[in-house]
Amino acid sequence: MQFKDYYSVLGVEPNAGEAEIKSAYRRLARKYHPDVSKEAGAEDKFKAVNEAYEALRDPARRKAYDQLRAGGYRPGDEVPPAGFGPGGPAGFDFEDVFAGGGAGGGFSDFFESLFRRQAGGNGGPRARGGAAAGAGDTRARVAVSLETVYRGDSVRISVDGRSFDVRVPPGVRPGQVIRLARQGSRGGDLLLEIEYAAHPDFEVDGRNIIHVLQLAPWEAALGASVSVPTLGGRVELKIPQGSEAGRKLRLRGRGLPGAAGAPAGDQLVELEIQAPAPGKKAQREAYERLRDAFADEWRR
Repeated sequence: MQFKDYYSVLGVEPNAGEAEIKSAYRRLARKYHPDVSKEAGAEDKFKAVNEAYEALRDPARRKAYDQLRAGGYRPGDEVPPAGFGPGGPAGFDFEDVFAGGGAGGGFSDFFESLFRRQAGGNGGPRARGGAAAGAGDTRARVAVSLETVYRGDSVRISVDGRSFDVRVPPGVRPGQVIRLARQGSRGGDLLLEIEYAAHPDFEVDGRNIIHVLQLAPWEAALGASVSVPTLGGRVELKIPQGSEAGRKLRLRGRGLPGAAGAPAGDQLVELEIQAPAPGKKAQREAYERLRDAFADEWRR
């Protein structure tokens, strides 16, 4: 299988921090999102960006990937199965099988081989989230999209070469386990531990959803009505005049569903103000007029 340079995919250096990696992911995921981009090959690029972020956002996965990358592999180089070592590169021990079917669809063979543990792990299979694993049970982590958690859809996952259609309950929490009876690789049950896939537009805080909304200076100063994404579809949000960067506006009930009759979370829209670069003479002149109009007050 061929080596993938996940840092190059995201356009960051190998020593990039968590915030820089997240920022690069958001920018590229929005650029290549199939619902937005008309660029040829956008869907494949979107999947590649999602896979790279899934590999680098988790410290354990990133450490394992960096160990393999230190061997001098370059994009397109063939990586022999022996290069991964038992349970991961350079002997890195993973507890979990990372099941396909995460953000943007299934991951590449390179990703799944890199992050796949040996069956049984150390000390026998275990499950988190309150579901005890029997001796013959198989455990896997499954990354599901926030839209799936919001709606409660069925998703197709692949574990050890077998595919399953799994019903994800609305509002399921990370760490909770879905049990598929007698579907384990050794005749036991298959225990699927849920985690949330990375999303280009949203962060999760409990049951609340956080979305960063970029505003032009005049929208923040004068007020505006702006279309914003939510897990249930786009809605119009009224921006009060005089809004400042960092202000949070609340869309009640637009977060993740609550379990057992608990109320749904909210969506918090955090305002970020960006000044577009003046690409035309008229735009530059407009900035100059703005500068002159505020020259006596701005620094005070």
